[in-house]
Amino acid sequence: MQQQEPAMLTDLSCDALYQHYAAGIFAYFYKQTASRDDAEDLLLDVFLAAMERNNLESLKEAEQKAWLWSVARNKAADYYRRKTRHPGVKLKQVEETLYVDEAQEPEQITLRREEYADLRATVAQLTELQRDVLQLRFAYGFSCAEIANVLEKKEGAVRMILSRTLKFLRTIYNRRR
Repeated sequence: MQQQEPAMLTDLSCDALYQHYAAGIFAYFYKQTASRDDAEDLLLDVFLAAMERNNLESLKEAEQKAWLWSVARNKAADYYRRKTRHPGVKLKQVEETLYVDEAQEPEQITLRREEYADLRATVAQLTELQRDVLQLRFAYGFSCAEIANVLEKKEGAVRMILSRTLKFLRTIYNRRR
């Protein structure tokens, strides 16, 4: 009796996954790399891996999402290893996307920029795992359970990392006030 090969992702299924998740994963890569070309290449790598993954269609939607984001995180880590750069979240892009009231006085704008610089310096002190948890939680709106799936950690561990990281950031912020 011959065994059947596990079903690979069909073009239709891959297209549906791409339509649903590509924008978020691309934004993640773009923030990580600050390069549109690199972000597009990494996105392509994620969906090539999805097409080659056996039985991805048989997973529940939440499991598919977790798997795709795990692959994305691993591809970003591979990118940094290849580039021999220190991995981290590029908060410069976050600062540039924040709403700035054009009616503000130059002094207020300067103070805000100093606060952003302090925030970047503080976040730079965090571990890669802490930055990833913060980014997935607040930039992408993932639940702790979803973050746990992506990072292959227990949900309780993710909650603890998030809690301790926020406490650390609050402590630093309050010291500077």
